[in-house]
Amino acid sequence: MVRYGVLLALIAVTYSYAGEDPTAPLGWVSSAKPELQKPSYPVPTLQSIVCAEGRSCYAIIEQRVVAQGDVVNGYRVATIHPDQVKLTRAGKEWRLALFTLDIKQ
Repeated sequence: MVRYGVLLALIAVTYSYAGEDPTAPLGWVSSAKPELQKPSYPVPTLQSIVCAEGRSCYAIIEQRVVAQGDVVNGYRVATIHPDQVKLTRAGKEWRLALFTLDIKQ
């Protein structure tokens, strides 16, 4: 009867020892779940604005022609003016402007 008790104790010890990583550093505890990373939304790059007389303006953003109301990289095009484009996302707004041609020599 004692043999069965010792055998049962040895089996229980091996299962509990196998539940740990013997190569882990002392005192190290593994995390339960890795943290989820939020998706990143880089602000798009404005390349050009095209406005024709009597028509609405169009913008070239991230090498795509977009109009007011379109979505680019998670940003909605709110307004397009001849000198700037206003983007919105999650209640915030960004204004993209073209590079000015005032070059000092």
